[in-house]
Amino acid sequence: MAISTADFRNGKALLIDGKPSLIIEFQHVKPGKGGAFVRTKIRDIRTGRVNDLTFRSGERFEEVHLQSQEMQYLYHDDQSYHFMNKDNFEQITLDAAQVGEAIKWLKENDTATLQYAGSELIAVEAPMFVELEVVTTEPGFKGDTVQGSNKPATLETGAVVQVPTFVEIGDTLRIDTRDGRYITRA
Repeated sequence: MAISTADFRNGKALLIDGKPSLIIEFQHVKPGKGGAFVRTKIRDIRTGRVNDLTFRSGERFEEVHLQSQEMQYLYHDDQSYHFMNKDNFEQITLDAAQVGEAIKWLKENDTATLQYAGSELIAVEAPMFVELEVVTTEPGFKGDTVQGSNKPATLETGAVVQVPTFVEIGDTLRIDTRDGRYITRA
């Protein structure tokens, strides 16, 4: 289905130059001289690259229908990651490029969201917040109470995050996966 620039909304997915893209923001501009146009920030869904594009008012684009599916992360072998549909127990295998950065927040049996544009997998998303155990970090020293001081900690999935100095090996931490930020001890 083709949509016009008048139908642009934040979060709408379009096919631009043969690539599925997402509108981040847009602005209709009506200059005093010349025709109206639309300024947009568009994110390429496959690569994540954000571009500033300008379109003539009334230009038409093909709409992309996005679907999301909850899948359970099962395990990882040499080259691939295995996920299972919780409803019908169907399993799929993805390679590291398809899973992307989400794998550093997923442990076995966690639920991930797979985003599809039509029948093509475009992204794997970890839950917004995860609880992971610290496997290595430097010890905190008594009296080391400088405000805002942090140290690196490696989590059970291999991700490295900055944590306060009081965090020790074996602690379970709540992490925001959008930016890899420590929230609190769990």
